[in-house]
Amino acid sequence: MKAMILAAGRGERMRPLTDQTPKPLLQAGGKALIVWHLERLAAAGFKEIVVNHAHLGGQIEAALGDGSAWGLSIQYSPEPPGALETAGGIAKALPLLGDEAFLVVNGDVYCDIDFGRFFRSTAGNAHLVMVPNPAHHDNGDFSLDGERVIYANGLQTYTYSGIAVFAPTFFAAVKPGSIMKLRPLLDAAIAAGTLTGERHTGRWVDVGTPQRLAELDQELRNV
Repeated sequence: MKAMILAAGRGERMRPLTDQTPKPLLQAGGKALIVWHLERLAAAGFKEIVVNHAHLGGQIEAALGDGSAWGLSIQYSPEPPGALETAGGIAKALPLLGDEAFLVVNGDVYCDIDFGRFFRSTAGNAHLVMVPNPAHHDNGDFSLDGERVIYANGLQTYTYSGIAVFAPTFFAAVKPGSIMKLRPLLDAAIAAGTLTGERHTGRWVDVGTPQRLAELDQELRNV
């Protein structure tokens, strides 16, 4: 099973930190955000990683190289300036990801989840990891009915963590090179009753602002 780390975002809310450094290379606890993912993926048994990039992508390739420092093999999927959004970026990278289901991880989150639970996943077309709603997103995204992802309907809502397992067929309708968000595909899967998910109750941070980065950095340095 391969994994893809999404690292193409501009990081507008993180400016000025991201003016000279791509967001996945910003550090917390003495390591780049993306390195925390690489270490956990390697520990879980993953070997082949795909990283997409756009803004200052050359810095990402220079910092990570071929992945051998973590016992990994990294391939890169460059995107044009402005990037292709999540679904567009994944669709462009499909030739590198192969025919089996793959794990996707947002490069700008921190999560203590054991990625090993998804290794050789037998999930369907799309399986999302959901987390309790953070203060900055208190309305959440979706609800869970068992393992089925649904709209709220008065139930407890959760936030999509940016971690998921997808089958390549989930992106079959996305033309390579097109700009497309992930949400329309998720909405279609909910309507079809095929989107599944699970809750993660451990540590998760959407490192979307300089303040949250500073707080995470302090937390990790005190561990």
